[in-house]
Amino acid sequence: MRFQLTDQQSALRATLRQLLGRRFDGEARRAAARRAAPALDRALWRELGTTGFFALRLPEAAGGVGLGLPEAVLAFEEAGRALLPGPLVATHLAAGEVPGAADGSAAVAAVDAGGLVEWLTQADAVHGDPSGAVPLRSVDPLTPLHRVPGARRAADPVAVLLTAAEQLGSAVRTCEPAAQHARTREQFGRPVGAFQAVQQLCARTLVRVEVARAAVYAAAGTADPVDVAAARLLADEAAVRGARDCLQVHGGMGFTWEAEVHLHLKRAWVRTQRAGGVTESEELLAWDLVAEAA
Repeated sequence: MRFQLTDQQSALRATLRQLLGRRFDGEARRAAARRAAPALDRALWRELGTTGFFALRLPEAAGGVGLGLPEAVLAFEEAGRALLPGPLVATHLAAGEVPGAADGSAAVAAVDAGGLVEWLTQADAVHGDPSGAVPLRSVDPLTPLHRVPGARRAADPVAVLLTAAEQLGSAVRTCEPAAQHARTREQFGRPVGAFQAVQQLCARTLVRVEVARAAVYAAAGTADPVDVAAARLLADEAAVRGARDCLQVHGGMGFTWEAEVHLHLKRAWVRTQRAGGVTESEELLAWDLVAEAA
C-alpha cells in the first residue's frame, strides 16, 4: 500500500497545521487548561467549519468537500497534534445530518459506545439519548465528561479510526520534544541523549509512532473493522507510552505547565476510553484470529 501523500493531502495538512498553530498555540492551550471550567471556543469552531474540517467527507452536492476517510484521518491527526479540544469526532460524523454541524455553527456531542459523552453541556445537539447522564471528574482539563449509565452499543468504526488518528497526532507531537530535549539538555557535561537509557526511550517512542502511523493510514485506506481495531490499539499505545517516555526524558520538567507533555498524556488517557474502550477492539481482533485459525 502506498502512503505517499498527494499534493492535495499535503496542502490540507499544511493548512490545518497553520490554522491551529495560529489559533491554538501553546499559550492558548495553557490558558484553556487553567480555566475553572472548559469552554468551547466558538470562533475557532466556526473557523474550522470554514476550512471544511467537519464537512471533509460530506459530498460536494450536499455542500461538503467531497474527500474521503484518508483525508479525514490526516485532519484529525493534526487536531491531535495540537491538542485541539471539543467534540470533534461527533460533530464531524454529524455533518449533513445536524444543521450547522458541517459549517461549524453548531457543536454536536454524542453518547458513544461505552456511554461516555464529551462536552455535553456545551453542545448544541446530542446524538443518542443522554438521559441520566452523570458528570465525571475528567483527568484532562480540556475535556469535560459525562457518562450515561447502562448505555451500550456497537462502536462506529469511523469514530474509532478518527480517535486513533488523534492519538497518532499526539504521539508524533510528544516524540518531537523528547528528541529535542535529549539533544539539548546537558547532565554531567554531556547531552542526556548521550546516555543509553535515554537513547532507548527515544528510539522506542519513534518506533511506536511509525508502526501506529502505518496501521492508521492502512485502516484509512481499507476501512476494514479489523484493521481499524488494530490501528486503534497501536495508536493508543503510541500516545500513552510515548507521552510517558517523553515525561521521563524531561524529568521533573515534564510535569510543569510550560512543558505540555502532561496534557498530551491526560488527553491520551481519556481517548482510550472512547467508543467502548480498548476492550472492544481487542475482542474484535481476537475473534478475527480465531476465525482465521478455524
